[in-house]
Amino acid sequence: MKPFARALGSPRATDDHMLDRRAFDLLCLTMAAVVAVHAPHLPVWWSAGLSVLLAGRWMQRRFRGGRVSWLIRLPLTLALPAGVIAQYGSLFGQEPGSALIAGMLVLKLLETERTRDARVGVAFACFGLMSALLFSQTLLPTLFVALGLIPALATLSALEPGHASLHWRMQLGGVLRMATLALPLALAGFLFIPRLSSPLWGAPSSGPARTGVSGSMAPGDFTQLLIDDSPAFRVSFDGPPPPPAQRYFRGPVLWRFDGRRWSAAHDASPHTPEALRPQAEPMRVLGGVYRYQIALQPTQQHWLFALDTPIDPPRDAHFTQARTLLHASRIRSLYHYQMRSSTVHVLAPQLSANDRHRALLLPQGFDPRARALAETWRREYGDQPQTIVDTALKLFHDGGFRYTLTPPPLGRDTVDDFLFSTRQGFCEHYASAFTFLMRAAGIPARVVTGYQGGYWNPMGDYLLVRQSDAHAWSEVWMPNRGWVRVDPTAAVRPERVDLGSAAAAGASREWYQASWLQNIRNRWDIVNRWWNQAVTGFDDLRQRGLLKPFGVQKADSRTLGVALAISVSVLLAAGLGLALWRKRRQDPLDRAMHLLQRRLARRGIQRGLAEGPRDYLTRAARELPHERDRLEMLLQSYLDLRYAQTEAETSAVRAFTRRVREFTPRPAVQ
Repeated sequence: MKPFARALGSPRATDDHMLDRRAFDLLCLTMAAVVAVHAPHLPVWWSAGLSVLLAGRWMQRRFRGGRVSWLIRLPLTLALPAGVIAQYGSLFGQEPGSALIAGMLVLKLLETERTRDARVGVAFACFGLMSALLFSQTLLPTLFVALGLIPALATLSALEPGHASLHWRMQLGGVLRMATLALPLALAGFLFIPRLSSPLWGAPSSGPARTGVSGSMAPGDFTQLLIDDSPAFRVSFDGPPPPPAQRYFRGPVLWRFDGRRWSAAHDASPHTPEALRPQAEPMRVLGGVYRYQIALQPTQQHWLFALDTPIDPPRDAHFTQARTLLHASRIRSLYHYQMRSSTVHVLAPQLSANDRHRALLLPQGFDPRARALAETWRREYGDQPQTIVDTALKLFHDGGFRYTLTPPPLGRDTVDDFLFSTRQGFCEHYASAFTFLMRAAGIPARVVTGYQGGYWNPMGDYLLVRQSDAHAWSEVWMPNRGWVRVDPTAAVRPERVDLGSAAAAGASREWYQASWLQNIRNRWDIVNRWWNQAVTGFDDLRQRGLLKPFGVQKADSRTLGVALAISVSVLLAAGLGLALWRKRRQDPLDRAMHLLQRRLARRGIQRGLAEGPRDYLTRAARELPHERDRLEMLLQSYLDLRYAQTEAETSAVRAFTRRVREFTPRPAVQ
């Protein structure tokens, strides 16, 4: 029974032998790849601990051999979920799940000794690699996941019977060829497998999300954003872009102030019933109209951003009263929308009594010194709001204020501490203090948050706006002019507006803002933009229009299924034809054998259709007795190379080919 099972290649026959050194080394490399792709979103101590455990297991098996004792495995198995719960408070979610996956894989390695265990580990490792794409599907993480599949495939190759004797270069070459041949099938699946309008799975993240600008602001909130150079969105204009000084992208408008934090009004919520939403403030367009498209990175929020000030909202979005754009759902994936904006306009020529009250409201009991200063201006320039604005800007310009990303902390009276004590801060400090002063002086004012600046990429013909371009400014209402943008940060650091956030960051980031490094980063962003458009942005809407060049205006699931079946059939047929052609035409051992047959045929010794190589060459030796020794040597070499090993070494095949070319049957001596 055992020989019969071995002949059939049953799991018991093929999966019960011990792992050799190469297979185990490749398995360890596969597990290390899983830990590496999850390391960016795992705690450092967790990744380091798993790495130490993995390295220790590799050394233990290499120098001692055998499984790790259950006295060690059992406590580690119990400690794994306990550690995840201690770190995250739960076993569920993206971050806890990835920590659990990585830990289970490394613990599985502690007991892996046989082929069956290795195959289970590789299958689980591939799942772990793919789960890393739940966190990011940008180009580099995807490439790292793809590279992580190489050691997994190499491990499976090393587990095949007879592959242990292959040279590692030959084994790696086979794996790379297999992966390359699988790419067309993967592309067909990517294009034609019907996509869902929303993700099929994706547990909510328990860790901090990159939300960018939010619906509230307090001194210090923008610190992490201003040092984050990841893209926020990209803008393509239907013509020349606006000059740098007009590249303000409007986000949440903040009306309410509690003494420390500014927040959006109650109407700035996507859940407000449509009947209760106030109408957007009227805007009279005077010129400077731009048409453009924005590709917004996922923010997990409802805010959309537009060049200040948008004329009309895109689909599935609406205006708040202050012309902030709100989308109906959270932006969980790359989102494209088209906009029109005007940079020369009059916003809200008339201000209602209720809005005036909201734009003048200040909390009681905060910042008495700032109130007193503003009251002085009010008494002196009461009917000249522009003069009050200019006086406040002159205070920031001439009062020893300094722009810095590392300002000292502020106390309870944040505005007083900033104006009269620290005098150090960045955009949110200046916008908050200026808006407070304007309200205290009797001028309606509010804070606007969003982005300012960006890098114009001439190669891609688009504007790249990074998270570090996050900005806050003020709007003051003036008779006959409506809401007027005032950027108090520009009074302290004009280059923040003219040259962007990189220039305002100062020498603390000089090395990072070197021109050669910026050039590399911005060229790389073109590649990322292409990846976003072609891969991560390939949604169900674009898939339905995929077959338009073939006359199908809107491809449904059935049409896509037919296209998938046809493409897979064509690829499989092409692959089969290529395999047969390579087998018949490109196998060097077969080519040498065919050459030998042709030379023997010249002496009248033709090979029969059902005649095997042993019978054929034995018959040839009988008919050419003077060549018997050479033919028997060629026969034995061919049988050894073709049947005695899984894959013949290249050098041996070349030696056989050389002997065949040297063989020229001589006529028999009479």
